[in-house]
Amino acid sequence: MSAADLAGRAFRATNSLHSLVYFVPEAEEEFNAIGLRPGSMPYFASRSAPMGAVGPGVTTATFYNFSPAMVARHIPRAWTLASPEEVLAARLRVADRALRRLLGDAVTSGEVAELAALAREATTALGPEGRPLYAGHAGLPWPDEPHLVMWHAITLLREYRGDGHIAALVSAGLSGIDALITHCATGRGMTMQAAQRLRGWTDEQWSAALAGLNERGLLTGEELTERGAALRERVEHDTDRMDVAAWQHLGEERTQRLIELGKGLSRVATANGAFPSGVFAAAR
Repeated sequence: MSAADLAGRAFRATNSLHSLVYFVPEAEEEFNAIGLRPGSMPYFASRSAPMGAVGPGVTTATFYNFSPAMVARHIPRAWTLASPEEVLAARLRVADRALRRLLGDAVTSGEVAELAALAREATTALGPEGRPLYAGHAGLPWPDEPHLVMWHAITLLREYRGDGHIAALVSAGLSGIDALITHCATGRGMTMQAAQRLRGWTDEQWSAALAGLNERGLLTGEELTERGAALRERVEHDTDRMDVAAWQHLGEERTQRLIELGKGLSRVATANGAFPSGVFAAAR
């Protein structure tokens, strides 16, 4: 199996173990306790905080598919309520509490320790060039406990891949809202309704983007055309191609083991309610 194929499989096997921190109730509890407002502010602040007290432009650029107006409602106001250092400490508490609850006894298992070691080793092959969100996270200190080492390592791998994914989207000529809509149309992500709401786009903006994608021949209505599907496949292929360093370093055997462990632990967390129902589309 090629390193590019392994990259995509490793991401899909482990991403839930990072992204659950954006959905669990522990997040609102911890972030509200340090002064952040309920709603989307904790997400923008916690993911931006590794880069420092950045402005809305940097957050919009690195997150890519959110409405700039939505970002600007929360950044930089968040930094007047809590410092980046306070936000990062709260975020680690969220990961700690949520993983302990969702994994139960498995949180101290050999499987978690093994996945933590493999994922951390994979990150040693990564560099910061052209990867601003990854670079910010890579500058943070490593936690001590295995389940938090696992979470931090998977976070680094995820943000490194995400920076490359944005490069692929730019190369494909897809703006933030175009990228969001076409990804929804693949049936692999959020529903259209959830995506528009959670990413802060107005009805007018959403309709205009849909019309533009239809005019370009990438969509028919809300469905991908053959050309649109091919473009999305190219984006995913380019993303995988730019994400091979960690997996070439780890090698196929150890990467396959990471995938196996990631899938198993992700199933446990998901079965215990890591994600809300009604947000993600069923695969088509």
